[in-house]
Amino acid sequence: MKKTSLLIFLLIFEIVAVTLTLALDDIFYFFNFTYIGLGLTIGIYLHVSNSKYSRYGRNVIQLAIGLYMLVFLGFMSHENMMIEGFWYYLFLGSFTAAVIHYAVAKIFGPLLFGRGWCGYACWTAMILDLLPYKYPNQNLDYKRKGFGYIRHILFIASLVLVSGLFLFKINNLEMWMFYLFLLGNIIYYAIGIALAFALKDNRAFCKYICPTTVFLKISSYFSLLRIKHDENSCINCNKCLRVCPMEVDIFDNSRKRENGTECILCLNCIKECPHSALDL
Repeated sequence: MKKTSLLIFLLIFEIVAVTLTLALDDIFYFFNFTYIGLGLTIGIYLHVSNSKYSRYGRNVIQLAIGLYMLVFLGFMSHENMMIEGFWYYLFLGSFTAAVIHYAVAKIFGPLLFGRGWCGYACWTAMILDLLPYKYPNQNLDYKRKGFGYIRHILFIASLVLVSGLFLFKINNLEMWMFYLFLLGNIIYYAIGIALAFALKDNRAFCKYICPTTVFLKISSYFSLLRIKHDENSCINCNKCLRVCPMEVDIFDNSRKRENGTECILCLNCIKECPHSALDL
């Protein structure tokens, strides 16, 4: 990955940080997006470097950003940053908290950087990626399970749930949203870990269950930042396929490639390629 790309990536976050700070007159957004942007830039640089610490680069940045979102924004600030929180603040007409988070990381941002959020900042995946089944397709005949529809059911259910809270005029909605944040995370971790061991795939939750991917898969289809394959340099060793946690057909450069909207930009394929046939 070129240093210029990393600098552009950081610049995008700084533009968002300054714009939101000026628009909302709140310095929090400057520190928030500067921290996330710097963290991602440093983490990606470390991850793709040839140092002995590169193997830990992505895990370090996942923990740095994931714990910030989970502990500081979630537990301490009582902001529901899950999809229920997005619907809640959206219905309130409040362009803050989860609405901004979703707009930048999961709706419009992926038009630029695809599923980068899933690879470097998700607080659910930061735990799942520590489990033992990092590469589900060691056997190249591995086929996905046919229950990806669950994500759509949960997506609709989250919308109906929050709509119901408003419709029935439930009191203390902020408290209820905080409880939903706590309960939701417990359920996500439990299901995610159980699925990882059941299917021997750390990222099974991301592929079949996570409702946020309904947004992500749509916008990431048009992502400007994509991994490209150079067939002239490729020797068809299939090493890139073996280390892809999301089973993306990296040989196909079209936007319609199999599981193309699943790429989390982990860059494992680029690091593993012995002939530099892949680039970002």
